[in-house]
Order: sequence, then structure tokens, then C-alpha cells
Amino acid sequence: MGEIKVSPDYNWFRSTVPLKKIIVDDDDSKIWSLYDAGPRSIRCPLIFLPPVSGTADVFFQQILALTGWGYRVIALQYPVYWDHLEFCDGFRKLLDHLQLDKVHLFGASLGGFLAQKFAEYTHKSPRVHSLILCNAFSDTSIFNQTWTANSFWLMPAFMLKKIVLGNFSSGPVDPMMADAIDFMVDRLESLGQSELASRLTLNCQNSYVEPHKIRDIPVTIMDVFDQSALSTEAKEEMYKLYPNARRAHLKTGGNFPYLCRSAEVNLYVQIHLLQFQGTKYAAIDPSVVSAEELEVQKGRLGLSQEEP
Repeated sequence: MGEIKVSPDYNWFRSTVPLKKIIVDDDDSKIWSLYDAGPRSIRCPLIFLPPVSGTADVFFQQILALTGWGYRVIALQYPVYWDHLEFCDGFRKLLDHLQLDKVHLFGASLGGFLAQKFAEYTHKSPRVHSLILCNAFSDTSIFNQTWTANSFWLMPAFMLKKIVLGNFSSGPVDPMMADAIDFMVDRLESLGQSELASRLTLNCQNSYVEPHKIRDIPVTIMDVFDQSALSTEAKEEMYKLYPNARRAHLKTGGNFPYLCRSAEVNLYVQIHLLQFQGTKYAAIDPSVVSAEELEVQKGRLGLSQEEP
């Protein structure tokens, strides 16, 4: 096991894409870690936000593939923030520092919730041009832990890791999904107590998305049909919240499809971003990929995407 960590692709990524560390808050202990790859001329890139257990490099396969197509991609790792407002304010400062007025956001699980909260937070002066929400949720009450949210900071790291691991698949999975789980467990081990406690707090703190504030943003909801930490009710709630969203369904992929079903995820991302090509909000260098080329790939992978 642990195939991903020793794979040529991962090692190529680590050796060619530098990890940057940026401080934007007055508190210099709050450090954003990020990979920024692809043409700097792109002013509306795609930014990836990880789940509770994830680090910025969990999206390495998206970075490698999409930058190869000509996209500018940024993958982030959060500093320690204890509430959603504090996170949103810090993220806004980061975008200001990077001189990015508007961005496309891909959020996985907690990352998807934070992406929605940031779009809501900036709705009067929009900074989010579109959203791709992967295994995401819109209301933290689905985890039934809002009552413990304020005590995570007291718990030792091993206990926090046990809480996170409880949401990982425990049944039989195919080898690629097993490798993805191993990789995420390894990433989880690299996170400190305060990082984990703050993320779990953000994940469970009583909060929900106010859809009327972000109804004009183009959304793609990406989810899996097999077992994941997200309940069917939570998925249905997302569909209700975004009735006009495109839906990108993966037959399998578990909690981490961007790792174990990366070709399908990457293609759905490109299909989502295609609607902005030819505008100033394109995340790609113009004329690099055509709609016809995407259709060929889509047919080859046998993907299904529902229009609203």
C-alpha cells in the first residue's frame, strides 16, 4: 500500500511545483501553504480547497493534468482559523495578496462548505465566479456534532485523528481507492493538533449556507454513487439548494475521487470551466483546448453529466 506517495507522478509533482508559504494576517503564526501552477497571465484561476484531512498536495493529479492543458491552478492548505468569518476574512486577504479579483473554487467536503461560505461572505462585492462542490454539504448540523464543536481545541491529536478516521471507508474497496485512503491517512498524520482541531471546529460549528446570497453563481455538484461520508439526505439537500446546478456523477470514488478517479474528476472540471472560455474569467490560456477535444475525452471515459 501507499502507492501514491511513491508514484512517479507524485514525485514529479513534488520536484517541479514549489510549495509557497504566505502570511496575510497580523498574526504571523497563520500561514497559508499553496501550490500555484500554470500561466500567471490568467487572472481568474481555479483554486482547490481540501477536506478536513487534506493538505494542498492531495490535488496533485489535478494540478499536473490541468496545468498541462493550459489552466492556472492553485491548491491551498489552511492556516488555523476557529470560525467561518475569520476564515473568510483571511481568504479574502490571501486573494488580495495574490492580486486575484475573482476566482473559480473547487471545494472537497469541508473545502466545499468553506467555498460556499466565502461566496456568501463576498456576495456584495463578488470574488467567486463559479463553484465546483465535490462531496460537499451546506449545513454543518448533518454531522450531529455542533454541541462538541467548541471542545475540539481541548482534545489531543490522537483523539482528533480517530474522529476523522471514523469517516473513512472501512468496507472493501478497489485498489485505487485503497491507495487514496492510505495517502489521506498519511496526510492526516502530517497535521498538528491545532490544525486538526480548527478544521473539525469549522466542519461542525453550527452554520449553514444562505443560498439567496449566491444564487447567481454557476455551480457544478460533483458526487459519487458509492459509499462516502456524505449521507443521501445531505446530497439531496445540495440538489435542492442549487436547482440550476450541473451535476457530475461518478459511479465510484468514495470520499476522495480526485485521487482515485482523477481522470474523470479532471474532465468534469474542464467541462465546468469551458463555459467561461473566451471571457476574462477563463481559467485557461486561450485556444489550448477545444470543446470538440473535451467531447472526445468525455466519450472515451463514458461520463454522464446532468444539466438542470
